[in-house]
Amino acid sequence: MSEVTAELLRLGSTEEIAIAILHKQKGENTTIHGGNVIANGKAAFKSEPDREALVNRLSDAYAWLVAHGCVGTNGSSGGWERVTRQGAELAANPNALLQLQADELLSPSLSPELLVSAKPAFVRGDYETAAFAAMKAVEVRVRELSGLSDGVVGVKLMRAAFGKDGGPLTDVSAEGGEQVATMELFAGAIGAFKNPASHRIVHFDDPLEAAEVVQLADLLLRMLNRVTTA
Repeated sequence: MSEVTAELLRLGSTEEIAIAILHKQKGENTTIHGGNVIANGKAAFKSEPDREALVNRLSDAYAWLVAHGCVGTNGSSGGWERVTRQGAELAANPNALLQLQADELLSPSLSPELLVSAKPAFVRGDYETAAFAAMKAVEVRVRELSGLSDGVVGVKLMRAAFGKDGGPLTDVSAEGGEQVATMELFAGAIGAFKNPASHRIVHFDDPLEAAEVVQLADLLLRMLNRVTTA
């Protein structure tokens, strides 16, 4: 377990300091008082030349705990609060912070196609399915807009749809290099994140990476929406 040291306060992130504060507690429903956290910090670091800055970092971290539902009211007076279930999970599981960061990375206004497929899989922790479903949504939308046959799939579909020489989704008003770049963007995304999962088991152990794939798919779908309104 990490300690709330002067070095951590100087060099650590707000999240890391917040988790260290939680580590000093005894799990869910432990009472905690923000004022006491600050007072203890002032006493512990009274000999440090940058004591005020260190205590301010403690304050930042406590505010983060409150904002992220790790500390909540216990109904008592006098400013006493309690460590929530989420707070206890974050303290006990190092990967829980990564999951929280990944959840926050996902836009609250994802494209409708992703809300019914990729996001539910992501929430379940099935990151492989989330990434695959997100890119499949892109492929389905490209096929719908381009009118190309079901026999053209994956990277070939992207190159046919956005090809410089008459691709149905090619932006004819764009410069040639931009047309190629758009084609490669779609082809690369499908080739890297959908095709491998179509042929073998792909392990996504990093929820942040999976969230970024879903966000990339969301960007591509938004670009496709511009095709329909052009």
